Amino acid sequence: MRRDPRAYLWDALHAAELLSEFTQGRTFTHYQADAMLRSAVERQFEIIGEALNNLSKVDADLAAAVPELRRIVAFRNILIHGYATVDDALVWQVLTEKRPGLERTLRELLAERDR
Repeated sequence: MRRDPRAYLWDALHAAELLSEFTQGRTFTHYQADAMLRSAVERQFEIIGEALNNLSKVDADLAAAVPELRRIVAFRNILIHGYATVDDALVWQVLTEKRPGLERTLRELLAERDR
């Protein structure tokens, strides 16, 4: 049975919320110094990328409403396949500059789908 596309949105939103929770009150210096925090952040980005990639396979129209979806999936691929060369500064930049907008978009899409 095919999974409801909203489930992928929810998975991505939940991961984005966890990113916010994990890094609240933290700085880039904290991030660099804490291997567990880096691992947790990278894992949540991987979940976001995987969920949105799966969404694109089951509901291309809904996936098209997510800005930069292809870049998000590509970022996930870098984290997983290029694990040895992950740039901490890039991850932190995506976390601080892109995550809030993505979280808003995911909330809006879920609200629209729930109406």
